[in-house]
Amino acid sequence: MTDAAEPLPLEGLKVLDISSFIAAPVAAVVLADYGADVIKIEPPDGDPHRQNWKNVGYPRANVNFPVQLDGRLKRSIALDLKSPAARPVLEKLIKSADVLIANFPPPTRERLRLRWEDIEPLNPRLIYCSLTGYGESGPDRDRPGFDITAYFGRAGMLDAARYEGAPPAISLPGQGDRATAMTLVAAILIGLRRRDRTGKGGWVGSSLYANGAWANGTTVAGAAIGAKLPPRMPPDKPRNALTNLYRTRDDRWLQLLMVRDDRLWEKFCAALGKPDLATDPRFTDREERKARAQELHDVLAPTFAGKTYAEWVAALSPTGVPFGVIGRVADIVDDEQAAHAGIFADTTNPEVPRTLNNPIRLGFAKPRVSGPPAAVGQHSEEILRELGHSDAEIAALKQAGALG
Repeated sequence: MTDAAEPLPLEGLKVLDISSFIAAPVAAVVLADYGADVIKIEPPDGDPHRQNWKNVGYPRANVNFPVQLDGRLKRSIALDLKSPAARPVLEKLIKSADVLIANFPPPTRERLRLRWEDIEPLNPRLIYCSLTGYGESGPDRDRPGFDITAYFGRAGMLDAARYEGAPPAISLPGQGDRATAMTLVAAILIGLRRRDRTGKGGWVGSSLYANGAWANGTTVAGAAIGAKLPPRMPPDKPRNALTNLYRTRDDRWLQLLMVRDDRLWEKFCAALGKPDLATDPRFTDREERKARAQELHDVLAPTFAGKTYAEWVAALSPTGVPFGVIGRVADIVDDEQAAHAGIFADTTNPEVPRTLNNPIRLGFAKPRVSGPPAAVGQHSEEILRELGHSDAEIAALKQAGALG
């Protein structure tokens, strides 16, 4: 149970989020959820992700819900890192921080003197976390990477998941970014654990490409030893009719996953209302059912199409046959099980009263409740005063164009 008197586990940790778009900023959100003081360093015109909600492909809404999701619980300072006047401020922030998260491509980090080797002399206890599209070295290290190109595309998932003869599908916004963010969180916590033992900071990081390959690990590991992935067949031409998709009468898709049909065949046939199928000589053993997958599919498809998904849930649940629905995103919102799984988090922002929770669950702490996300530079003066800057110095930074 949560101890109300116990501080959040990351309370007292100062994190500099010098990143843009989704994966790296989301890692900072998770740290903030559990108590870290996250300072978002963004250009005077803001992180470009602040405008992504207007893009084609995003759910249509009248409020900027992605910034609530990916910018919550952060303080914002608008600092133009290209301005020489901003460098002393950045160095003060670095000296005071425990963690720095950056996702500039390596050439940009070099120009801004934001590589680990540039920063280590300023704060050797810092955990420096960088994210790239394709890795820190190699012929493609400088190539900009997004989750659709590096995580899904380059790592083979879009190709491997397509049906034979069909074009690759396109992933939805930020899917690979959110999974990659959790890798960054793990890397940062490993770095902090080492610092607890040795007092030393250091570089940690990952790439979208590496995370995509890891998520596609079974397939990639097979390829590494020369194994060949068979092409995926569409639902109407299955290799195994008992591990296949079937459309129900109410236009839902039921995922049948009966991998132990030797044990469940008779129960399954009874639940279908087709007890005679159990003794059909075409399908009496596992090998016959696989060899005659198309024939079995042609029996099952109209059967499943004859009832609603809810009716099939009632019929199949007592049998132990593994199955599930291909869920619609809108269904998650009111799913009772989603509430038990802690998928959503309430906020105090009236424009976005509910957002997505991070997936980590702790028996001794709950994530902080978030309010409205910070506007660009909302905390610039507050943060500068914490660093010891006077009003005159703050005015001079603004005059020089270093501070938004």
